[in-house]
Amino acid sequence: MMRHIALSLLIASQLPLLADESQLHWIPLATQNVEIDGLPWFPENGGELFRLPVARKDTYRKAVWDLAQQPSGGRIRFRTNSSTVAIRLEYPGPPEMGNMHAYGQSGVDLYADGLYRGTAVPDEQAKPGKTYEHTYYKDKPRTDREITLYLPLYSGVKVLGIGLDPDATIDRAKPFAVAKPVVFYGTSITQGGCASRSGMSYQAILARLLNLDFVNLGFSGNGLGEPELARAVSEIDASVYVIDMSQNHKDVDALAQAYAPFLAAIRAKHLDTPILVNTPIYAARESWSPDARLDGMRELIRRVAAERISAGDRHIEIVEGTDLLGPTRDGGLVDGTHPNDLGFQWMAEGFAARIGKVLGLK
Repeated sequence: MMRHIALSLLIASQLPLLADESQLHWIPLATQNVEIDGLPWFPENGGELFRLPVARKDTYRKAVWDLAQQPSGGRIRFRTNSSTVAIRLEYPGPPEMGNMHAYGQSGVDLYADGLYRGTAVPDEQAKPGKTYEHTYYKDKPRTDREITLYLPLYSGVKVLGIGLDPDATIDRAKPFAVAKPVVFYGTSITQGGCASRSGMSYQAILARLLNLDFVNLGFSGNGLGEPELARAVSEIDASVYVIDMSQNHKDVDALAQAYAPFLAAIRAKHLDTPILVNTPIYAARESWSPDARLDGMRELIRRVAAERISAGDRHIEIVEGTDLLGPTRDGGLVDGTHPNDLGFQWMAEGFAARIGKVLGLK
């Protein structure tokens, strides 16, 4: 009870005034020039903000499908000269995670011209049918701004409308540096645990650094590399694939059964697309003694990648997780396992160097 009261007080203390409906024009996501990024199956999913195709939901394990309804990595982008920007949302329930801030779990971040402006969040009474309105900024100078809304990392959401001045222009957002997205597959770290808000996942930071599009197919506790997930990943025509699917496996043998076939499924459809395979990042328990499970997984990933390279695959590279977040960067962890914002910043910078080089970007 005390935690719910504290959560309510925290959110209430930071909520801005509700948007004035009489002075705003509420546009749907289907509005011309409003772009939905990071959700490849958005059109065929009938406008639902799901990360996997609803037509094949019965082929996925229930836990995976449930997580797929959390639109991590989804973004809404457009350009407008509106003096006010607001959003109208509906959530399936309140934020309840113990190791992640409510803003990180359920928040919808707004960035204007690349700068963070605010977060819309539900309270503890969130439920289907209850509507939330949040004003990100109001009565600002009328000038064109590039708007990016980052959807929640760990909560489903419906975007019922975006509030703008009635006479505001709505234009396409600027193009990405590369037309095809970077596609990430993995575990809870990939999904965004434990960023403080949706714009602070390492993929979101990386995308701002390099002006890239991305797709997040991280499934918390369920990044097991099943064939149906390999199919989903390989359906997306990516500029780069990043695979980080180790820690959710119970042991090295379980990982070994899935890892090489997962890479082979991607390569069968994309002969020349770069694939970066990521070994596990540092975990705080490794400060006491080596972790045979994590070390074994690191060695397996190196071995599988080396075998592919020896067989002639010139487009696969190993990214050592401990180079991104290693023993000297323990301050980048939340619970001994998941990165916090600092950890994600380090991961983003490390990946930006590698992906930037692969794609020829600065």
